[in-house]
Amino acid sequence: MQESSSLDILKQKLLGCQAVKFGDFTLTSGKKSKFYVDMKLASTDPEILGLIAKEFSKHISDEIDFIAGMELGAVPLAVALSLETGLPYSMIRKSAREHGTGSRIEGPSQGKAILVDDVATTGGSNIESIKSLIDENVEVLQVMVVVDREEGAAEKIAPFNLDYRSLIKISDLVD
Repeated sequence: MQESSSLDILKQKLLGCQAVKFGDFTLTSGKKSKFYVDMKLASTDPEILGLIAKEFSKHISDEIDFIAGMELGAVPLAVALSLETGLPYSMIRKSAREHGTGSRIEGPSQGKAILVDDVATTGGSNIESIKSLIDENVEVLQVMVVVDREEGAAEKIAPFNLDYRSLIKISDLVD
């Protein structure tokens, strides 16, 4: 009998918590879709969040100084990976603050970073996050997402010449 891999278990857990929904949805990119990946259902479950952090940690470069995640969906992932690896994390705001420091990045913002995200579709929000880190003179080495919807994110991120990977491709979850 073959043992289930931790990625197979993660896929089962994502389906089991109903993170994959079917119907008519409008995505962040504006695209229409017959399915939606609601990673908030997974990232608010401590067991699933722990599995994601363990899987992410297997692929993180030794050169990474800190973990970055854009609000809202990526923050729990950044926190969990931080707890798993002992690396500090930063939160990237969707827009600059009008008060205080005015920074978009809360937490460490110097050195080499890995950007984590829950779902990648076209890569637009990933690129926005990469650019906000680069604007702060951060060297982004890696982008890691839980689910890649296989709708162009990898291709759009490729010109940045960094290590992009997803734990799960949508074709592994949806027929």
